[in-house]
Amino acid sequence: MPIQKSLLLVAITVGMFFNANRLSADTHTSPESAGDVYKLQGEYTGIVDPWGGAWGAQVVALGNSEFSIVLYPGGLPGDGYRTDSQRKTLRAKSEGKLAVGNADSFRVEITGDQLSITDGDQKSLGELTKVNRQSVTLGAPPPEGSIVLFDGESTDKFRGGSLIDGRFLSVDSESIETFGDHRLHVEFSVPFMPKDRGQGRGNSGVYVQGRYEVQILDSFGLDSKSNGCGGIYQIAKPLVNVCYPPLAWQTYDIDFTAAKFDKQGNKTSNALISVRHNGKLIHDSLELPNHTPGKNAESDSPGPLYLQDHGNPVVFQNIWVVKK
Repeated sequence: MPIQKSLLLVAITVGMFFNANRLSADTHTSPESAGDVYKLQGEYTGIVDPWGGAWGAQVVALGNSEFSIVLYPGGLPGDGYRTDSQRKTLRAKSEGKLAVGNADSFRVEITGDQLSITDGDQKSLGELTKVNRQSVTLGAPPPEGSIVLFDGESTDKFRGGSLIDGRFLSVDSESIETFGDHRLHVEFSVPFMPKDRGQGRGNSGVYVQGRYEVQILDSFGLDSKSNGCGGIYQIAKPLVNVCYPPLAWQTYDIDFTAAKFDKQGNKTSNALISVRHNGKLIHDSLELPNHTPGKNAESDSPGPLYLQDHGNPVVFQNIWVVKK
């Protein structure tokens, strides 16, 4: 979803003008309801010459006028940032006006769609411009021969599913059809919940075969974790965290090979999974030693797609499957 341009000025470690009481409503499902706080967060890219060229930044709202600013050498995660590089993180808090101090002899200010970095003498080090990234597979049409589970028109292919705003699929939806080896495309959007943390912030999950959870979470600006967005819950963290800001549409493209069993029901090979998050490879033929918690146990039968309800208003669109 597009992020409206901000007309506010904020200094990070920060100053800005806005009504902090806007955060009293914890959960937002549209940029319009999220207000000015939402407009201040997002992603930026540009050049910081004294620091070695290209950098990316993620500005994350934390509620109560607080923000986290993460600066990435090389560019944004998935677009230039090397996971072995040293990133810079600032904790920011507004105090009514501009400039609330420095971090490592520099400070950051956001003016509209520009993020400016200056040194202790207020000399410019560089400027980054706001970007609204979009997954290369967003809106991908279902290939010939695929099974369209949800196209925004009907929830007939799911048990428990309901339409949100007449066009999105709700959580707690389980496909009627079951699948063995298959490819899956699913698009999702997490709510804006600035005061919440960890598993309470935009939590859901894509359960492949109803057994193996690819976690959905608002992990924007965080380290990669097995219980974070893109993680195989409690099994493996993503190779890189390419989570977009909350309310943006994101994609999972999953290639799955089911576990195999002999006639006696003994497992002879583990399931394998590859996952692309927003078009970036985050799991490459990962072996799954067991099912993940929260749904069905492993077995030799096909299983459904399940979209987990964890109490947060995550929504879905454009879901299709290609059987292998």
